[in-house]
Amino acid sequence: MGAVLVTGAAGFIGAHLCRALLARGEEVVGLDNLNPYYDPALKRRRLAALTEGARPGQFRFHQLDLADHEAVLALMAAEAGLDRVAHLGAQAGVRWSLEQPFAYTASNVTGQLSVLEGVRRAEGRIRHTVYASTSSVYGARTDGAFREGDRTDHPASLYAATKKAGEVMADSYVCLYGLRLTGLRFFTVYGPWGRPDMAVWLFTDAMTQGRPIRLFNEGRMRRDFTFVEDIVAGVLAALDHPPEAPAHRLYNIGNSQPEELTELVAALEEELGVKAQLELLPMQPGDVPTTFADTSAMRRDFGWAPTTRLRDGVGHWARWWREYHG
Repeated sequence: MGAVLVTGAAGFIGAHLCRALLARGEEVVGLDNLNPYYDPALKRRRLAALTEGARPGQFRFHQLDLADHEAVLALMAAEAGLDRVAHLGAQAGVRWSLEQPFAYTASNVTGQLSVLEGVRRAEGRIRHTVYASTSSVYGARTDGAFREGDRTDHPASLYAATKKAGEVMADSYVCLYGLRLTGLRFFTVYGPWGRPDMAVWLFTDAMTQGRPIRLFNEGRMRRDFTFVEDIVAGVLAALDHPPEAPAHRLYNIGNSQPEELTELVAALEEELGVKAQLELLPMQPGDVPTTFADTSAMRRDFGWAPTTRLRDGVGHWARWWREYHG
């Protein structure tokens, strides 16, 4: 068995995926640009944790920007043992896309193209590529579960638009070059080593510092919170089962159980032993009121199903938070 290229290896989901691959004996080539969207020190600590317990040479890290296509192509050509790709690197965050739009086209459009072109030039050596998309492609909806065949041509943010562009580009590379690609639309991932810009981190930080939590749309938001270890199990299931013929498959990967933001707050109050102060605010541009994954296709094709309830996942998160912050 060859090695797996993981882009976004220092990121939240990418680091968890690397750890799972290393634990089952895989060789992993990690790529990340360690950009300052949030504190790079957190990313470096994730990377340091990956090397603990790994055998020498099992994890090889390269600090590269996905938008530097020449560097990405050179790396993929030089790592001759690569036979699978898990492309999780991206510029995340709906709200920041209002402030730094060009960062999103660089990472999510040019970066996607860099990886697709690298896979194409491998001339069949890379037998399967799994890449991260997002539930944001479904736009602002409140009409029940989101299904892969639903329309995704009305994104509510530039972030969503760039990720939709990545899906369309993948379609073209399958048609042109016969690649085997699987896109996974992630739904509101949380858990240990999470991102500081996401609700679980923001709420926990505010509560432990005695600051109010900002609840947009006056708290009337529902999210399909999905524990990171469930997400990683789904990524591995997809990666291990490439399509039999050239194809581009798309799957939702979420908890299939939307929860009110107030449920997340209540779970954090219980785990942290702190009563939250709430600041109710109007809806923010680019945000959506609900996310809700229909994951029947993941169940059918890979036997995957989430197993972590929100209260249990928040318990894992709170224990990590205390350990991380001493």
